[in-house]
Amino acid sequence: MISAEKLDGILSRFEELEYRMTQNPDPETYVRLSRDYAELEPLVAKVRALKSAEENLEGIEAMISDPATEPDMAELAHDEREEARAEVERLSQEVKLGLLPRDEADRSDVILEIRAGTGGDEAALFAGDLFRMYQRYAALRGWKVELLSASEGEVGGYKEVIASVSGERVFAHLKYESGVHRVQRVPETESGGRIHTSAATVAVLPQAEDVDIEINDGDLRIDTFRASGAGGQHVNTTDSAVRITHEPSGIVVSVQDERSQHKNKAKAMQLLKAKLYDLERARAASERTEARRLQVGSGDRSERIRTYNFPQGRVTDHRIGLTLYKLDQVIAGEALDEIVDALALDHQAKLLAAEGL
Repeated sequence: MISAEKLDGILSRFEELEYRMTQNPDPETYVRLSRDYAELEPLVAKVRALKSAEENLEGIEAMISDPATEPDMAELAHDEREEARAEVERLSQEVKLGLLPRDEADRSDVILEIRAGTGGDEAALFAGDLFRMYQRYAALRGWKVELLSASEGEVGGYKEVIASVSGERVFAHLKYESGVHRVQRVPETESGGRIHTSAATVAVLPQAEDVDIEINDGDLRIDTFRASGAGGQHVNTTDSAVRITHEPSGIVVSVQDERSQHKNKAKAMQLLKAKLYDLERARAASERTEARRLQVGSGDRSERIRTYNFPQGRVTDHRIGLTLYKLDQVIAGEALDEIVDALALDHQAKLLAAEGL
C-alpha cells in the first residue's frame, strides 16, 4: 500500500510546479518547469483517481460496519466492496509503476550492432538471421532501419553488421536484446546431421542527441581509406571509407557503406556519439546503488541471454527462464514481443521490490 504521505507529496510537488510557472520565470526555467510538469501530470491523474477510489472504498466499509444501515443497503454495499477493492488495487499498481525511476533513453533511437561469435561460417549466418529478425520486428512496429556498416560472411550472413533503428520508443523495446545469442542447429554444410552450437553478440546503443553528449573536434583522429566488399568485390576507387578514433576513450568506428566520404563521416559520427553515450550511461550506472543496477537491458554484451534451438523449435531466454516453442515466429519478428514484454514485466517487478513499493 502506498502511504498517504507519499501520495500527498506527489500532489504538493505538482501544485508547486503549477504555482512557479505562473510567476513569470525566465524562458530557460519555464521550459524546465514545463517539462517536469508534463512528465508528472499523468502520474498526478492516477494519484487523484486512487485517492478517490480509496475514499469510495472507505465509504462502503463504513456503511457495512454501521449497525444502522438497512439490510438491503448493507447487502448492496457488500456486492460493491470487492469491485471497489479491485479498483484501488489496480490504481495503486499503476501509481507504483509511475513512481519507478525512468530511463530517459527509452525514447531514443538506437544503434544496433550484431557480430558473429564462435562458430565460423555458421555464426555469420546466424548473425544474418538475427539482423533480419530485427528488421522484420522494426517493420511490424513502423520503425525505420538504416544500414550503417556491414562485413559479409564468406558463405552469407554477416561477420559484423551495424544499423540505426529509428521510431517511437525504440530503445525501450530493444534494450533487452543486448548480450550473447546462441543457436543450436544442423548447418547446411554439415553432411552428418550433427547439431552445432554457434553464437552472435548483439549490442543495442541508445542514440545520443546533441544535447546528450558533446565531442571536442580536437579529440578526434579522422582517417580515410578505400572501401571494399566481401571477397574483394565492389572495391571503391576513391578514399570514401572513414575511420574515426576518439583518442580520450580509445573508441574507434569506421563506416564504408556509402560511396560518399561525407555521408560515411556523418554515419561514423552518429555511431561514435552512440558509443560515447553508452559509455557515459555505463559509468553513471556503476555509481548507483545495487537497487539501481537491476536493469535487464543494462547492456552486458558478455552475458549469454538467449538460445535458439532449431531441432526442438524453441527459444529460451535464460535471464527469466522463459521458453517459447515458437522459434519460427520469433525469428520472423512476429513473436519477439512475447519475450520483450516478459522481460519488461520482470524488470518492473525487480524495481518495485528494490524501491519497497
